[in-house]
Amino acid sequence: MQDFDLHAPHGANKRKRIVGRGQGSGRGTTAGRGNKGQQSRSGGKTYLGFEGGQMPLYRRLAHRGFSNYPFKTVYQAINLCDIEKHFEDGGTVDIASLKASGLVKGRNTLVKILGRGELTRKINCKVAALSASAKEKIVKAGGTVNSAPETSESTSTEI
Repeated sequence: MQDFDLHAPHGANKRKRIVGRGQGSGRGTTAGRGNKGQQSRSGGKTYLGFEGGQMPLYRRLAHRGFSNYPFKTVYQAINLCDIEKHFEDGGTVDIASLKASGLVKGRNTLVKILGRGELTRKINCKVAALSASAKEKIVKAGGTVNSAPETSESTSTEI
C-alpha cells in the first residue's frame, strides 16, 4: 500500500437505482412505489397540516380577534439597589451608562427602574420608565427624574 492510495471503502459509493424502465430491469411496472394510492401517483404529495381529507385543525379552529404580542413593549427592569452599587453620587443613569456598567445588554433596550432597595446617592435618571416608588426614592435622595421614552421623536406626515 502506498501513502497516497486514497479511496472510498467498499460499499460507500452505490450506483443510482434507475426505476421505471420496463419489466426486464427488475424495477418496472410500479417502480418501487407499491400498488395504487396517493403516494404511488406522480405529484402525490400532501401539504403541511393535511389530515387525510379530514377537516384540518387549523381550519376547525376559529381565527378571530387581534393579538398585540408581536408589538408589545418589553422593558428591562433594574432595581435601585443595583444602581446604588454601580453609580457614584451625582451620576447620570441613562442607557449608555447602564450599558457601560453592565446592567443592560442589547441594542434596542428600554429600561424601567423599580423601587427595590434603598438609595442614598443623588442621581439623575433619564430612562424610559420608572415605578412610582423608585421615583419617590430618587427625589427623596435629592436626585432628578426625567422619564421619557428613548425612541425617535414622532414626526408628523403632511399629505
